[in-house]
Amino acid sequence: MRLADLLVPALCAVCGAAARAGDPLCASCDARLTRASPVIALVPGIDHCRAVGPHDGIAGEVVRALKFKRRLPLARVAAKAMSEVLPSGPAGPLVPVPPSPIRHRWRGFDPAAAIAGELGKLTHTPVFPLLHRQDHGRQVGRRRSERLSDPPRITALAPAPPTATLVDDVMTTGATLAACATALRNAGCREILAIALARA
Repeated sequence: MRLADLLVPALCAVCGAAARAGDPLCASCDARLTRASPVIALVPGIDHCRAVGPHDGIAGEVVRALKFKRRLPLARVAAKAMSEVLPSGPAGPLVPVPPSPIRHRWRGFDPAAAIAGELGKLTHTPVFPLLHRQDHGRQVGRRRSERLSDPPRITALAPAPPTATLVDDVMTTGATLAACATALRNAGCREILAIALARA
């Protein structure tokens, strides 16, 4: 054990309880994430779409700690959980769902890209940041009807591979994922999977 671990005990990035050195989650939160019930969603343009668990459970707690508390080691935790609910592993390269540029600048990092990077390392899958999102206002706080009728403006920056797996931290109405799928299909993609950590 390192001296630093004795002086500053490891704490769970989600609940603050004691954790083993090097583990972002305590045993309790880790067990809760392992037991989370995967959620299958129907999203236009996406062939198979699922999330590790509902947003009102541990999956949502991990998302909030990663996004708003900058607990970056949780990207690895999210990737491991997501790899376990993919039916046959990722299809084609991983494509992170792009954040709005203004949110990216404000937050200083991209949660979906961080998760995709860890998932790529874990599954030996390349990560292609193919998509760009224009500033279009926040999706958070908008009514479902507004999200669906006025989705984010997303474009592909290069030709897309025949198959791809979209990676996001949280899926709400599916409007953003559907816009990503449209951009990928317009760029030549024929089969699209999507995986998120939490489903709101």
